[in-house]
Amino acid sequence: MPKRFDQARPFLTLALVVLGWLLVPVAVKLFTRASFFELQAPLTVAASYARDLQDYWTLRLHSNSELIEAGRDLARLNASYEEAVQQNLSLQAEIARLEELLKLPAYAHYRSEHARVVRRDFSGWWQQLVIRKGRNFGIPVGAPVIFAGGVVGRVSEVYAYTAVVELISDPSVRLAAVVEGENQPISFQGGVNTSFDAPKGVIEFVPLNVYASPTMPKRLVTSGLGGVFPPGLNLGTIIKVEPSLDGLYKSGEVQLDPRLSALTEVTVLVPLNEQ
Repeated sequence: MPKRFDQARPFLTLALVVLGWLLVPVAVKLFTRASFFELQAPLTVAASYARDLQDYWTLRLHSNSELIEAGRDLARLNASYEEAVQQNLSLQAEIARLEELLKLPAYAHYRSEHARVVRRDFSGWWQQLVIRKGRNFGIPVGAPVIFAGGVVGRVSEVYAYTAVVELISDPSVRLAAVVEGENQPISFQGGVNTSFDAPKGVIEFVPLNVYASPTMPKRLVTSGLGGVFPPGLNLGTIIKVEPSLDGLYKSGEVQLDPRLSALTEVTVLVPLNEQ
């Protein structure tokens, strides 16, 4: 009997620890988690700066001819970006003129805060990024996060020098979307994604007149409803829709941008109006 008790002792100890943690008040758990994250943040940020320094010295090893070629490519990109900036300014002026003429309320304005990704946490339960900016740059909880390919996610937690971003591939993320060119809102939710699979999401309440397939995909964009994400931001590509069980709507699958799992830089849209 004592021998069996000795064998079961580790399991009993683990069970008591789990039971004790479940009985701990929620406020204590939140304080402990925040304290642990703040203590861990300097190590994570330091590792990120070390990777940036390593990349810098790696680039210094390139030959002069490679640097000259890269400079030419960069000059071409800068020229195209300057033209795009001029077009964007003229379009913004036209939008402001029409809003004033039609007495329409203006969309919520944001300031762009670029941030470096320091860590990625991908599993079947959550899809998260940790960025290298937090309260020190005025980033609020709930702020939308974007990149060149569209929506990255939203800020879920903010700490002193870092912030956690929930990706749109996370199953807990839900938002209103529309098919590009349509005006009927549908429900988008992150899917169940594993570490090495391409990110995906699911859609519900899709109108019956919407058709999509891998050979004829449809682009999914944000609707602007809910006041979190501006309208027209790219979410992904609808590659499959099929009638739901009730027959009133359709449901389907959305293929997200594969770059979500390899981002190194993102942009946080910080609302100028805190309300």
